[in-house]
Amino acid sequence: MTPPELFRRMVAALEDAAIPYMLTGSFASSYHGTPRASQDIDFVVAPSRDQLESFVRLLPESEFYVDLDAALHALAHQLQFNVVDLATGWKIDLIIRKSRPFSLEEFARREPVDFHGLRLFIARAEDIVVSKLEWARIGSSQRQLEDAAGILRVRGGDLDREYMEGWIQEFGLDAEYRKARELAGGDI
Repeated sequence: MTPPELFRRMVAALEDAAIPYMLTGSFASSYHGTPRASQDIDFVVAPSRDQLESFVRLLPESEFYVDLDAALHALAHQLQFNVVDLATGWKIDLIIRKSRPFSLEEFARREPVDFHGLRLFIARAEDIVVSKLEWARIGSSQRQLEDAAGILRVRGGDLDREYMEGWIQEFGLDAEYRKARELAGGDI
């Protein structure tokens, strides 16, 4: 299965199960900023228990590995679970939307886009920057800073800086933001 086919299958299953979702992670940062290779796909999802059970049933066991108990545990604790395409080894991380104010607002702001010929919901650029900066701090990850810098470089003038910088201050991400701006080439 090619990556575009895998995206189509996952989005179709999410939509058939009526699960609100948004693409995030490296594919979303590549869409908004500088492309980079990745072997996993990240979706934030906000399912009910019934929707999640329906989603798992929609994925044939002969084609996908997914553990319903792990999915239900993730739902109960606002964690993540994985789906693996058995043919290619591609991993899809399904991250249960958190109930904190930023996560709720980020999810409400998601936007529909044309992504390689597929209509899907994606996190907005500003929210990806905030998330990447937060992950950079948690994991001391240069890759996360580079992803944020790529968005700042490509979309800098179009970003809602007041919104984005408000969350950066709220989360104490000023040092990471400064580093990402330096990587992007200065005052973006």
